[in-house]
Amino acid sequence: MIRYQLTCAAGHGFDGWFRSSADFDGQAERGLLSCPSCGSAEVRKALMAPAVTTSSEVARPAVESASPTEPVTLVSEKDKALRAMLRELREHVTRNSEDVGDRFPEVARQIHAEEIEPHSVYGRATFEEAKALAEEGVAVHPLPRFPDDGN
Repeated sequence: MIRYQLTCAAGHGFDGWFRSSADFDGQAERGLLSCPSCGSAEVRKALMAPAVTTSSEVARPAVESASPTEPVTLVSEKDKALRAMLRELREHVTRNSEDVGDRFPEVARQIHAEEIEPHSVYGRATFEEAKALAEEGVAVHPLPRFPDDGN
């Protein structure tokens, strides 16, 4: 949408919103525009100054980077703290659990069915496999990962 400052033949100023410049032109040609103050159908665009925002008016997030070759992170302090806690949780689980890899859905079902001794495991499952486990009542939770975690 484009907002134009408009003026009528009598000099009254008002705003109008249009889908495009061509939309304004078409409505003006067909006489569909009129001044809300006097009803004049002689409406034209008024001279407008562009709305420019200076850097002092814009709140900018903190950018962290030691050098131009390192990735730029735009994360608030609160988000950083949350990510740190989630990474600690992931490390705790992986340090204190058995990695069963791609066998995770199978092992999780065996533990749920009490076919094997209950113990903490982690591994890999597709979205469909995880969904099926949840539908079967097997308690599983994804381990949090972030794009900047690497492998």
